[in-house]
Amino acid sequence: MSKQSFAFSKANYIWLFVGIILLFVGYLLMSGGGAESPNEFHADEIFSFRRITLAPVTVLAGYGTILYAILKK
Repeated sequence: MSKQSFAFSKANYIWLFVGIILLFVGYLLMSGGGAESPNEFHADEIFSFRRITLAPVTVLAGYGTILYAILKK
């Protein structure tokens, strides 16, 4: 019998895990901002720096990290 190995090395799996964590954090940062009733609208909560800038950059960094983990030799 031949010894089977994993598709990726240990470093690749670590990078993959880091990317998944970044995705989770990014989507968590995007959540929330809803009003208690449908008659209220809080633009400062919905259009805050956290939801408009920080969260999408974090999600893109997560996808970039996952892509790096897949393509790294």
